[in-house]
Amino acid sequence: MTERETWRRVAPEARRFLRGRGGAVGRLAAWSLLESAHTFLGGYGVARALDDGFLAGRTATGLAWLAAAGAGALLGGFALRGVFAGLADLVEPLRDGLVRRAVRQALDRAVADPARAPDSGAVSRLTQQTEMARDSFAGLVLTARSFVFTALGAFLGLAALDPVLLLIVLPPLLLGAAGFLATLRPMASVQRRSLDTDEALADRVGALGEGLRDIAACGGQAAAQARVEPLIAAQERLARTLGHWAALRTLALGTAGRLPVIALLAATPWLLGRGVTAGTLAGGLTYVVQALLPALNTLMTALGSAGTRLLVVLERFCEPLPVPPVPPVPPVAPAGPAGPAGPPAPEAPRTPKPGIPAPAGPRTAAAAEFRGVSFAYGPGAAPVLDGLDLVVRPGEHLAVVGPSGIGKSTLTALLAGMLSPGAGTVRVAGEAARRAGSATGPDPRRTLLPQQAYVFTGTVRENLTHLAAGPGGSVPGDARLRRAVLALGLEDLVARLGGLDGEVSPRLLSRGEGQHLALAAAYLSPAPLLLLDEATCHLDPRTEERAERALADRPGTLVVVAHRVSSAARADRVLVLDGTRAVCGTHAQLPAVSPLYRDLVGSWNRTTDE
Repeated sequence: MTERETWRRVAPEARRFLRGRGGAVGRLAAWSLLESAHTFLGGYGVARALDDGFLAGRTATGLAWLAAAGAGALLGGFALRGVFAGLADLVEPLRDGLVRRAVRQALDRAVADPARAPDSGAVSRLTQQTEMARDSFAGLVLTARSFVFTALGAFLGLAALDPVLLLIVLPPLLLGAAGFLATLRPMASVQRRSLDTDEALADRVGALGEGLRDIAACGGQAAAQARVEPLIAAQERLARTLGHWAALRTLALGTAGRLPVIALLAATPWLLGRGVTAGTLAGGLTYVVQALLPALNTLMTALGSAGTRLLVVLERFCEPLPVPPVPPVPPVAPAGPAGPAGPPAPEAPRTPKPGIPAPAGPRTAAAAEFRGVSFAYGPGAAPVLDGLDLVVRPGEHLAVVGPSGIGKSTLTALLAGMLSPGAGTVRVAGEAARRAGSATGPDPRRTLLPQQAYVFTGTVRENLTHLAAGPGGSVPGDARLRRAVLALGLEDLVARLGGLDGEVSPRLLSRGEGQHLALAAAYLSPAPLLLLDEATCHLDPRTEERAERALADRPGTLVVVAHRVSSAARADRVLVLDGTRAVCGTHAQLPAVSPLYRDLVGSWNRTTDE
């Protein structure tokens, strides 16, 4: 992105921010006017003290003018106190707004793509970059304001002493400023690349940190190092480049900071020859040395570092520029030897794996399906799922069982579109389970309930209907809510909370009560595929049975990661994951074909008998 595009993104936001804080800007300007008076009195007092006082033999008059200049210095110190108070009214709202925007951007990205790796760059924006913007903005406002009002006082003073002084001082000032401004664009470009690299490095290190166990176990240290080292080397190169531009900026600062003094001293004989007094020369030199040059040096330093850094950082918090719509390109049907292509040829039949029934009917009739799906957490790691073929029929109740860590939650995450398979395809209702990156909002095809139930502060009604909003935001009526409460056995809990309009405080609910409310919300969801990832583990067996039967009776398909064999016994089919192969069948069939399931059923029977 070019600097012009960067400015186009940042400028509207900056104008809105400043327009909303006109009072703070006005107070800051009012206090700064006192600095102009201090600057004016400094040079003018010296000139009058010499010409009207000491050089004229009137010592008292000279001392009086010096006292006036000293009073101006005290006035400037008093003004600085008000300046810092006004500065806080601008800086702190900026930081607070950037923090809110960083959080909102991170949440928007997470909602738009739940399976995406955590945005480690968001941490950099929330902490380092917001503080960088706060400090840069504060320094820039402070120095820019000081330069403007100091220059105002100095230029008025030079004009009051003799306008010809301006003709001598301004050209070298402008020459140094022009050289300095020429460094701003390349420095901004380098700083932008530096921040991009910083965020990429944070993302890369965060991703590697999550897989350190697998990296160490699989001997992937060299590969992990190779992924990080280029970014570190790039940061080093960019730091050196910034140093080179800083050297050129220092040269420009020297030009602006030294040439005006040299020009004024060199022009002294000519000025004296045309009647300029010694006091006027001393006053002009005071304006240049004690006011203009320090203020200009501070401003140019701030613009060169804080200014470009602030522009680059703020760009990351701005909304993207609108992209003009591109007219769609009409699809072109491929032509074969016999003319335009007709309907696609039917897919060749697949040979199902042992123990897993083949799909009944066309592919689009399946509620969900896995075709040759493999998945592993990281390169070189052992696969959690390996070549899985499975078809879940519409309206079916499927239970998934297996030891802890065997891949049950991974399977539901793949169905929910939160993960992408390493190989094969996962489909829900005939379409890819993972939605395109541009898709936003909830997926109407499925609802996922994890083990940690989502219950939020609000009314019972809001907690029951947040998954059930229909077109236009419509929610189920009271009659339907009461039927759901009755079906799930929630009457006592809802009554204790104060009815449908009673307030829910999540911290006052037990884990089982939270899961119970979440299950009712899932029951009311219109999604045809319901995924329960151990979402009943905190319920007692009787409540769990009632809830699962109610959810199985609702229209649609139910996939349950079961933690009790009794839950699997209620399902139409059971998928057993044992780390070597997947076996699917009914509760009655599986003990004969799956040693693991046979052991699970045997343990459950012994516990039941006791």
